[in-house]
Amino acid sequence: MKKVMKFSIQVIVASFLFVSALSHAELTISITKGVDNPIVIGIVPFNYTGGGPLSENVAAIVSDDLERSGQFGPIAPENMLSYPSLPQDVVFRDWRLLGSEYLVIGDISPTASGYQLVYSLFDVVSQKTILFNQPIVVARDGLRDMAHHVSDKVYEAITGIRGAFSTEIIYVEHQKKARNYRLMRADMDGARPKVLVTSKQPLLSPSWSPDGQSVAYVSFESGRPAIYIQNLATGQREKMTNFKGLNSAPSWSPDGKKLALVLSKDGNPEIYTLDIATKRFTRVTKHFGIDTEPRWTADGKGIIFTSNRGGKPQIYSVVLADGYPQRLTFEGDYNARAQLTPDGKSIIMVHRRNKVFHIATQELATGTVRILTTETDLDESPSIAPNGASLIYATKRNGKGILASVSLDAGSKFALPSTSGDVREPSWSPYF
Repeated sequence: MKKVMKFSIQVIVASFLFVSALSHAELTISITKGVDNPIVIGIVPFNYTGGGPLSENVAAIVSDDLERSGQFGPIAPENMLSYPSLPQDVVFRDWRLLGSEYLVIGDISPTASGYQLVYSLFDVVSQKTILFNQPIVVARDGLRDMAHHVSDKVYEAITGIRGAFSTEIIYVEHQKKARNYRLMRADMDGARPKVLVTSKQPLLSPSWSPDGQSVAYVSFESGRPAIYIQNLATGQREKMTNFKGLNSAPSWSPDGKKLALVLSKDGNPEIYTLDIATKRFTRVTKHFGIDTEPRWTADGKGIIFTSNRGGKPQIYSVVLADGYPQRLTFEGDYNARAQLTPDGKSIIMVHRRNKVFHIATQELATGTVRILTTETDLDESPSIAPNGASLIYATKRNGKGILASVSLDAGSKFALPSTSGDVREPSWSPYF
């Protein structure tokens, strides 16, 4: 992929064909930046009343989740002065001496089919209980789900923002030696990867359905790009388009009934919508320029998209009822891959400044642009978390493609490199 790209049909096709080579491996976590003054929290190793060790360290996963958010600074277990597992065993003095502002304790016990955790969250400074003896029951393979659930609840109780640790990501990998492309699904921290699709031809542009039950994506398995919808539970899939030319960039409507997509069946790349039930296509744009990368507005009444109709790639919006495009971005000579934040007040996008590609956000009301990523110079494919607090994107580190995440205030960052090879095209799930 070239550092400076011309916005042309040839380059669009080339970009769809580009997926960096990699070997299949689980993603790992590397925290690169946290906030300057994180909330100090003690997450005591949870007591387990069953026999033998658990397959997962639940408290450690909670600690990693909260630290990765950039908002928290967990106390290392070896530095703790006591290890309570029941509320009556908590001595607040021990935690004040360590500077802890909050404390999480828990007790795990076996059940007939899995495990039960009872946990509590305390405000150490005020010596008050925030969450008291909260129970959660999971199956035997659900310990990571248990941990992410606790992380979500603790994060929300302290910050007031709904946690997104129980969500997932989908991304693309390419096994160079095997010459296979894989569509992968994993926890948002990269754990528990699963193969959804394997193909000898490129797989691109994965997009979650609003209910989290299906994914739309582009496959070249038939020799040219086609859009598929696949049920994640059953693996059943359906080919939605197979026109000559481009069939690309699927995006689900908020109600899950339609796709916005790009087709060049009439000669020029244009935005269309597809009614999934009736298979009816409706053309949205009509211009000699190239229109691509559609994303729906939260109310389902409009679409934002990338177009070079003004000479260089910029972001536009269109209300479906009137079809009149309005330009949204003016700063920088390249803005693309836009997505609205959940509150509809800003967009995230790939933004080029001084010939360098970064992830940026723009407030729609003021037009103010903020650069969120500065450590690398070829950032792409941003996808925002359902709580609007963070986004995941593809980038390069030491010449290798990785996934990375940054908070919307750019205060915290972490990377998810594969243990070998490259990964691209991330898509963050909705809440399940």
